[in-house]
Amino acid sequence: MKATVKFFIYMGLIIIALYTSGCSDNKAKQNSAEKNVIALQQQEAGNQQLASVNNNDSLSADTTEVVLYFSDGNGKLAPERRKIRKVPGIARETINELCRGPQVNGLEATIPPNTSLLDINIQDGLCTINLSEELITEHSGGSAAENMTVYSLVNTLSQFQSIESVQILVEGKIVPTIAGHLDVSSPLERDPEIVSSI
Repeated sequence: MKATVKFFIYMGLIIIALYTSGCSDNKAKQNSAEKNVIALQQQEAGNQQLASVNNNDSLSADTTEVVLYFSDGNGKLAPERRKIRKVPGIARETINELCRGPQVNGLEATIPPNTSLLDINIQDGLCTINLSEELITEHSGGSAAENMTVYSLVNTLSQFQSIESVQILVEGKIVPTIAGHLDVSSPLERDPEIVSSI
């Protein structure tokens, strides 16, 4: 009987020893697995940060800053700096932004609503810009407004080194004037005097 009790005691001790060593082994494995998961999460977070930085770099590499000229409401043009997509036809993209109007409070649109850019061509320093008929048919009129329209186009385009003068066409034709006050039948050059000092 004593031998049977001793046998059960020894077996119990062996089972307890095996169980506790197995548990500590499982805990070690669990701790190791948790560390691996944490390391993977940290690595993934680092990769996401790197991807975010790279996306911001590529975003800034894909844009450029241009100056658009809008009316300040006092008979002068005021510059608005805007980031736009960097594309091969940067002058075209710039005029499309000018047609969309100002984003800065206090500035007024100079291009009549619904006016669209039909074509633009730059050759030997001359930029020929072809706009839709709304440039004339939807113009508000008046010499000051006409001045703002014409020179917002000319000054905005002449910021580019390749452009020295601008010829405005409407529906593919040279027009004598837009609103009856300013001759636009020949190429026009930048007018720095019409820009307000900030």
